[in-house]
Amino acid sequence: MNSKFLGKKAQSHQRILEAASREVRRSGFRGVGVADVMKEAGLTHGGFYSHFASRDALLAEAVVHASRNIGDAISVNVETLAQRGQSTFSAFVETYLSDSHMSDCENGCPVAALCGEMPNQAAEVLDSSRRIVANLYKLVQQALPPGSSAEAAWTVASTLIGAMQLARAIGNNTQGKAVLAAARAELIANYDSQH
Repeated sequence: MNSKFLGKKAQSHQRILEAASREVRRSGFRGVGVADVMKEAGLTHGGFYSHFASRDALLAEAVVHASRNIGDAISVNVETLAQRGQSTFSAFVETYLSDSHMSDCENGCPVAALCGEMPNQAAEVLDSSRRIVANLYKLVQQALPPGSSAEAAWTVASTLIGAMQLARAIGNNTQGKAVLAAARAELIANYDSQH
C-alpha cells in the first residue's frame, strides 16, 4: 500500500503491523512485546491502544497481514517463473521451499513460523491463524494442476510447512538445504503434470 495516500494514523497503524508481523514470525506469539513493537515502528508505547484494543488484537491482525504479504510475494515470484516457462506448481513449490525463505523467517510464511503455537492462542488469534492456514491451502489449490483433489492440496500444504519447519530446525546449512531440495523434488515429481 502506498503510504502517501494514507493518513497519519493509518500510516502509523501500518508501521505497527509491519513491525508486529516480523516480530511474531521471528519470535513466536509469546515473544511479541507491545513496547518492542511500538519502538520498532518508531512510535511511543502509549499510542498502542489508539490502534488496537489488546495485544491479542494486534497478533490477530499481524498474522493476517503477514499472510497477505508473503502470499503477494509468492504470487509475484511464481508469475515471473511461469513467464520463463516453468509450470505454476513447480514455481510455487520452488518459491516456498527456497533457501531464501528458510533463512528469512521474519518475512516468510507465518503458518510455517507459527503452526505449532497456533492451537494455544486466544480465540481471536486462533481464528486469524485458521484463516491464514485456509489462505495457504487456497494458494496451493491454485498452484496445483487442474483437477487435483482436495486431499492433494492438503498433502502438498502440509509437506511445504513441515519441510520448512524441519529445515529451519536443522539450520541454514547443507543438511537443512537438503531437506528442502528433497521435498521440492518429491512434490514436483508427484504432483506437477508438466514434469
